[in-house]
Amino acid sequence: MGIWIFRLFVIGLVTIGGYFYPPFKLGAAGGAAAAFLAGALMMALETRIRKVPFRVLWSAGWGLALGLLLGWLLGALYRSVVKTAEMAAFVRIFFLVIMPYIGLLIGMKKPEWLEPGHLAGLFKEKRPERSLKVLDTSVIIDGRIADLCDTGFVEGTLVVPRFVLKELHLVADSADPLKRQRGRRGLDVIDRLQKSSRVKAVLSDLDFPEARDVDSKIIECAKAMGGQVVATDIGLSKVARINGLEVLNINDLVNALRPVALPGEAMSVFILKEGKEKDQGVGYLEDGTMVVVDSSRRMIGQTVDITVTSVLQTTVGKMIFGRFNGGEAK
Repeated sequence: MGIWIFRLFVIGLVTIGGYFYPPFKLGAAGGAAAAFLAGALMMALETRIRKVPFRVLWSAGWGLALGLLLGWLLGALYRSVVKTAEMAAFVRIFFLVIMPYIGLLIGMKKPEWLEPGHLAGLFKEKRPERSLKVLDTSVIIDGRIADLCDTGFVEGTLVVPRFVLKELHLVADSADPLKRQRGRRGLDVIDRLQKSSRVKAVLSDLDFPEARDVDSKIIECAKAMGGQVVATDIGLSKVARINGLEVLNINDLVNALRPVALPGEAMSVFILKEGKEKDQGVGYLEDGTMVVVDSSRRMIGQTVDITVTSVLQTTVGKMIFGRFNGGEAK
């Protein structure tokens, strides 16, 4: 409320100034109206600017300044080539308008291009860069990414956007005990990644207020950085791939590392519960793979030898179907 009172006070001062010192040879009333309109437009622009990250404002300002400089140089160059004064004036105005516009757009849409480190890198010898991996909220709460990093199979820089950290804070402060535990687990995982000697984990200030949800922000963040998305969520993985991003899904890795069972092979499985079909039993391998066994309902609570009949790959992993041959339980 206080900021709006201050804004109205500033607009009032500008209006009074326009009344006593009317611009453009207007009358007192016309000058006050013009000053009020100009002040209101400035306040509207100020409210929009407040929502833009400082990094984007900084790069947009530099883009505008560089565009003005380049436009002036190009205008001066082409002015000496054209023959008529009218054409020279048009060329000068054209470059002084177009180049700042392009610089402003580049600064707003690609702020990383105008960062000092990036500009300095243009004049240095190119070296292979470490890949950037943007972490989703779900993969942080899941926690397996930390174990995977400890093995040394993950390289590059792990990026945790601050809007993801904010979401984890909200979950950690939830009234629901289960959600609170998941949020605190996610914060512990981030702390563990930052202390790891195997990978580099950094926080990113990039934000995208126009994005409607966290998943959309993660996709925009990965686009802006030219990085990969690390997730466990199937929906986010599909949307990220549609947007042309490379996705590292932890569940896909787990499924790929599960042992392969071929039809005709024999294995032992503990029958844990009844299946959906008549006389079926269901068991699980050590890695969590579900095994559906025919003719084994009466063997619940026992370990039996089965013959694999087929293997089905689903979106959540593999399912093995087998047949109990009627032997003795172990």
